[in-house]
Parts: sequence; structure tokens; C-alpha cells
Amino acid sequence: MTSSGQLQATRHAAATAGKAVICPFETAYAEHFRPGFTRRIVYTGSLMMVVLDIDNGPWQEPDPPHSHPHEQTAYVVEGEVLFFCEGFAPITLKAGDTYAIPPNIPHGIKLLSKTARLIDCFTPIRQDFLSNA
Repeated sequence: MTSSGQLQATRHAAATAGKAVICPFETAYAEHFRPGFTRRIVYTGSLMMVVLDIDNGPWQEPDPPHSHPHEQTAYVVEGEVLFFCEGFAPITLKAGDTYAIPPNIPHGIKLLSKTARLIDCFTPIRQDFLSNA
């Protein structure tokens, strides 16, 4: 049994100062940060997980490559994307596939399906994702 203090709808859920946070999907704040993109964020002092939903596919062109000083891992929950990463040939990724990117390596995707869900994990946390709060 959970208390109402344990479950809360929050813009970004932070597990810090020795306290855990539980974020049921239904109550997690969904940030629509650009057309077709929604993210839900939970993080600790040094680790961030982002559930990314994309619903405006398939795309004609890939997103422009980007890089950041964070380590990143990702898991494709559903959908299909063409993944681009410096030093590799583009590869189609589908549900169950994963990737890991060291800091500062240019990468990007092209959505091949109508929708996709990715789970991205970053360390350290992406302060730029929190600054829009």
C-alpha cells in the first residue's frame, strides 16, 4: 500500500537526499517540448532517465546530428528509427534494440514508423532538460 505522499504528478521527479521517487506513467508530467515530441523525466543527483515519445513520423529527413557532454544509453521500446552516429553506418533500430554513446559524439535519428518510444539515460543529468521547468 502506498501513501499519497509517495505518488505525485510532478514536472520532473528527482530522487535526491536519500529519498526515492515513484512516478507512475499515468501521473508523470508529460513535457511537450517541440511538435511531435513528449518527454517524462526522473533523475537522481547524477543519473537521468527520459521516456521519449515521438508521434509525428515517418520523417522525410533525419533530425540534424547533435552532441552533448553527457554519456547516453538508449533503449527502443517501440517503433523503428534509423540511428546515425559518427564512425558508424546508419542502422535501423527497432523495439528491443539499444545503443550507448560516449560524450561529445555526434548522433541523431530519423523516425521510420508513425510513432516511437525511446528510453534515454544520461549521466551526469541534463540540466538543459530541467532548465525549462
